[in-house]
Amino acid sequence: MDNIITALSFLEKKITELDDAEKIETLNNIKLYLHKFSPFKTEPVDCVIWVKRNQVVTNNYNPNVMSPTEKKLLEISLIKDGYTQPVVVLPTSLCKHGNQLNWQVVDGYHRYLLSKKNILKKRLYGYLPVTLLNNKTHGVAEQMAATIRHNRARGQHQVSAMSDIVRDLFRLGWNDDKISKELGMSQDEVLRLKQISGLSELFSNRDFSDAWTIK
Repeated sequence: MDNIITALSFLEKKITELDDAEKIETLNNIKLYLHKFSPFKTEPVDCVIWVKRNQVVTNNYNPNVMSPTEKKLLEISLIKDGYTQPVVVLPTSLCKHGNQLNWQVVDGYHRYLLSKKNILKKRLYGYLPVTLLNNKTHGVAEQMAATIRHNRARGQHQVSAMSDIVRDLFRLGWNDDKISKELGMSQDEVLRLKQISGLSELFSNRDFSDAWTIK
């Protein structure tokens, strides 16, 4: 225990000598390093780091919408209570300049969006708290499903956008059973959303009764 206290005292001294940007980078690296040894290393929330807001990009498939009243309440909460939930992200690509990663939003779009408000942007020094999903287990389809799962219990989804999600997952090789299970939908919901897409390819593997036959 004495060795740990000594090491922490040394670490504290070194960190206080750094400027703010260096402190953020150093503390991020320490968190990521310690996360590897945590009993909760499979839980993304075990490690929250701070990244520059301009390195975070949105996705183009999130069908979640928020009413103006809810959005205003969220803004007040972020200002009064601070960020109590990080934005969930996945690494997406290398920046054009340097070797810094971009991070794509999986959940927390509105928390990300509101972070550009002057009062929050100034308070957060242009940074955003994020927690990372495992990019080795989250391909495109899994990433889309993760966004839906995060949002489905709160907020509302635009039906047309959800229909597009189902269509895209189908094209990525997911069958009705997997879409239903991964998105927490009934088989009827999946079928209705496929009908909205209006693409015959979505029904190519289904058997229909004589009632569907055009006489």
